Amino acid sequence: MDRILELGNFAAGFCGRLFVQAGHEVVRIEPPDPAPGWVSAAASDLYLHAGKRRLQTTDPGLISELAREADVVIAEADTADGIDALSFDEWQTKVKVAITPFGRTGPKRNWQASAHVLLAMGGYTYLMGDPGRAPLSLPGYYVEFQAGQYAYDAANACRFAGEANAIDISMLETVMSLSQFTTVKWHCARDVRSRHGNDFWHVCPTNLFRCSDGWAYINIVPGFWDPFTLFLDMPELALDERFTTNAQRMANRDAVHDVIADVLVGMTRAEVQKKAEAVRIPVGVVKTLDEVLIDPHLEHREFWQEVEAPDGTTVRSPGVAHRFDREPRPSVRLSAPEVPRG
Repeated sequence: MDRILELGNFAAGFCGRLFVQAGHEVVRIEPPDPAPGWVSAAASDLYLHAGKRRLQTTDPGLISELAREADVVIAEADTADGIDALSFDEWQTKVKVAITPFGRTGPKRNWQASAHVLLAMGGYTYLMGDPGRAPLSLPGYYVEFQAGQYAYDAANACRFAGEANAIDISMLETVMSLSQFTTVKWHCARDVRSRHGNDFWHVCPTNLFRCSDGWAYINIVPGFWDPFTLFLDMPELALDERFTTNAQRMANRDAVHDVIADVLVGMTRAEVQKKAEAVRIPVGVVKTLDEVLIDPHLEHREFWQEVEAPDGTTVRSPGVAHRFDREPRPSVRLSAPEVPRG
């Protein structure tokens, strides 16, 4: 297995986590000024940094030595100059990946930006929220983790090809590359997407509806409309001229939504799910966090793994989504940061 050197905050940390899950040896250089997070530092460390060797150092000589011994280096900084200051270009590591908000080249190379700014610049904020109300942003670490995933994919592409490379990951370009539907609609139809709240808009009905004990999300593409009328116990809607095609349902979306709302408000989430399974239509109920944590599908996929904290206690933490080799996920331990002796 390869040796990975990781420098940075959440993006580099997530990339390093993926390497740990794949069985590689990861050494993390702890940042002198850790970025503030959405959760406690302890929770973040347990999720991102278990299984890594963690060093507290700003010694450029030691960092260069570790980079020389590594097979892959993942370095994250606030600006391109921040990457340069690490002596990134001087490291002889075979595969090097730099992660910055705007990449290492171009007029914005030294611009600084939060994840919210990058989401706004990438078009996400324009799409999220209800029309006429304040725009919304994504919580958590969507931008950082996606950039870390791209870094992991790019580094592995070089590893598997046996090629040396210095890879430049821009968080903004990462965000924009993930807007496939928005991009396709613009390039192919010159259609600019806009905010519609929970209503997907282009396929009707695709929206969130209240049940008697929570919420359900209905996603009915054209091929499922007929069985969905059976779900509603209204097979006559399949012949209703207002609803026979997706275009007609879009033109009469308020009427469609009213019919669904009247039916679902008298059903529990369990009843919605059971009936949807009976007529084989795509319907999902909104679960609480506690329900997600005990979801049988996650247990079946062996999603959880044991993580040992520095004080010896163990917590259950998400693993990777799945493993093709079906091997059990190893237990990992969060080590306390070391201070190397000079």
